[in-house]
Formats: sequence, structure tokens, C-alpha cells
Amino acid sequence: MRKKTKAMNLIQKMDLTREIFSRCLSLGGTENIFVAWTGGKDSTVLIHQWASFLRETDPLTPVKALNLDTGYKFPEIIEFRNKMSMKWQINLLIIRPQVNVQKKAINESKVECCRKLKIEPLKKAIRENSVQALLTGIRKDEHASRLNAETVEEKTDPRYWQINPIAHWTEMDIWSYIVSRSLPYCNLYDQGYRSLGCMPCTSRDSDSHERAGRDPEKETSLEHLRSLGYF
Repeated sequence: MRKKTKAMNLIQKMDLTREIFSRCLSLGGTENIFVAWTGGKDSTVLIHQWASFLRETDPLTPVKALNLDTGYKFPEIIEFRNKMSMKWQINLLIIRPQVNVQKKAINESKVECCRKLKIEPLKKAIRENSVQALLTGIRKDEHASRLNAETVEEKTDPRYWQINPIAHWTEMDIWSYIVSRSLPYCNLYDQGYRSLGCMPCTSRDSDSHERAGRDPEKETSLEHLRSLGYF
């Protein structure tokens, strides 16, 4: 994977994503590969690409996805997730924290809240479902903590491979793909949101940066959160 991505057009970036998918297959059987699907624009493009790839290479294999439902997601995201998982015939595993943990965590620091509502439930689901590879929709250009994200990252607690097939894409690439293919997306983007997280940590923002509407305490801790197992 030594291709330079700086001057690549979208078609070339899509080809590189397919190469990454092929590499992913060498890490384990398709039955143990899941997509981390948030319902946001990036992971929706990712799951669409992965589904297309599977139809060509292993058409009998279902698309499997994990979705972290913290209990504080926008209703619009939940509605979009449910609608598209049925339409695209995705085998969707919804991960939820325990109710008592959910109610307490929201009043703690952003790091603790994310750890209890996202990171720990994700690790538990990976262990219980024998996940060998998890495809994520993170991009290098969206946050400084992801700038050096590798295509393939080996995780040890629990042990699995985190694959970042669209890390080399940009926000403009994502929307170009969505528009050119009339791909469905959550209507919150039409309401002025550029990056979607939990409701308490997400707002509209006119700032030029994509994640400017995210909670600043969480954003400044994202590097630490990644070290704990966050994407």
C-alpha cells in the first residue's frame, strides 16, 4: 500500500479502497469481518463500497455491521439506520451499554462517557462475536489524531484488526460519491450538521472545520480516546 494518495482522483481512491478490502480478506474469513456503521456519511459510503465488493467477490456472504447505540443518538440517525439496514439487507448487530451505566455516564467527563458508552461495549461485542476485522469509516483529514492512521491497525485488547479503507478519502470525496450515486444519507446533514455524534456532544456549527460542531472537551481528548480503543 505505498501509493501516494495526495494527487489521486476519486476513482483511484476507490481502487485503493478495493485493494484494502482484498487485503482484509487475507486476515480472516468474511464471516468474521464487520463494518463499524454509525449511520453517518462516511461509514455509509464505506458499507456501500464493501457491499459492492462482496457482491463481486463473494456474493453469498452477507454484509455484517456493528452499530453503537449509546442511548443518546439522534432519532434521525436511528431511523436512517433501521431503514437502510433493511433495504440493503445488512446483518446488523446493535450494541448498547447497560441502562444503569448509560444514565450515569452522561454526567461524567467526556472521556469516561465515551469509554463506558462506546469503547467498553464495543470491546465486549468484538469478543462475544469473534470479530477478526473491523472496517471503520475514519478519514485522516477530519481530525489531527487520525492524520497518521494506518490502513491496517492491529489491536490487542481484545485482539482484532482495525481496517480503515477510506482513510485516504476527503470530506469532498465522500459527498462526491454520495451525490454521483444518489446514495441515501441522514437528513441531519441537510439541516446544517457536518459531523454526527451523540446529541449532547453534537451541534450545528458554521466554522470551516468539519468537526467544529463536536464537543471541544471530547475533541481535545480524541488522541487519548483512540489509545483506549475509540476509532
